[in-house]
Amino acid sequence: MPWSACSARRGACWLAGGADADVVVSSRVRLARNLCGYPFLSRATPGQRQEVIAAVRARLASTPLAQGLLWVDVQELSTLDRLLLVERHLMSKELAKGDLPRGLAVGLPDEQMTIMVNEEDHLRVQVLRPGLALHEAWQGASDIDDQLEGGLDMAFSPRFGYLTACPTNVGTGVRMSVMLHLPALRLTGEIDKVKRAAADMGMSVRGFYGEGSEATGDFFQLSNQRTLGRAEQVILRELASEIIPKVAEYERAARQALLSRRARFLEDTICRALGLLRHARLLTPQEAMGNLSLVRLGTLLGVLGGEAPGLEPHAVTQLLVQVQQGHLQKLADRPMDQQQRREFRAELVRGRLK
Repeated sequence: MPWSACSARRGACWLAGGADADVVVSSRVRLARNLCGYPFLSRATPGQRQEVIAAVRARLASTPLAQGLLWVDVQELSTLDRLLLVERHLMSKELAKGDLPRGLAVGLPDEQMTIMVNEEDHLRVQVLRPGLALHEAWQGASDIDDQLEGGLDMAFSPRFGYLTACPTNVGTGVRMSVMLHLPALRLTGEIDKVKRAAADMGMSVRGFYGEGSEATGDFFQLSNQRTLGRAEQVILRELASEIIPKVAEYERAARQALLSRRARFLEDTICRALGLLRHARLLTPQEAMGNLSLVRLGTLLGVLGGEAPGLEPHAVTQLLVQVQQGHLQKLADRPMDQQQRREFRAELVRGRLK
């Protein structure tokens, strides 16, 4: 398997740098598609699922996408490999479930493109980019979609658009989202206002792993909720040019407010987080991510100064992924129980933050 200890050490390419990376960690565009002639997956037989996989693989093999594309039969993966792929945001928790025929195509070596087969829909095309790069992610997803549709007949209604298993995806079938780091808005008590404002604008606010997950370490995914009757370019313009820049502006204003009005509180909060991470012998995922979030904020604002020379924000961001249990066990090259993971997580973090 390519997702070995080497992959776990390397981190995720789409988490490094990019525009507005101080607030916008990454951008993602996902397209939901279904093939004509097959029922939605909730009613499909294992044989029909296998036929969908065969059709998609045959089409992929005949396109330029085949270069550098790795195919994985998900049902043949170990539990640990599935967990690692979920942690790297290369496949969803839904795709990782069960032993029914499911497939995953990953673009290597940068892992910025994946195609999930037999998730909730027959096809989920996903493109990731570092920082605020929704236009680039959309162009990448649209190019993949064009190549797939060149040889696959997609379920499409002239009235409703693309037909999907979930009604909220009917229409364009597109979800555009960004991963935001908003620690200052939480510290100033303003985060709930942002959530309410996003809901009023038809946006969805989710946690680190998307739908059904909690916001861990002050990381939030903000995405469009509706696709029916809304053109892709309208959704793209609203998110990339209006909503996300405004949220980033609020976060930066909150950071400056903390620096100017509550500097000692901010310094104490961040230094306590760094001290805990440097000396803890046991760390839960929540403790690690919550405190790493504050350390990342400290590196961005220059609060740590000589406390953490050479520590870059992107290195802290990569560590946020590597402290997850799948990555830990790959790095250790052995299965571990919860107590062992807590010990190894603390040891890993101490070593990185010396």
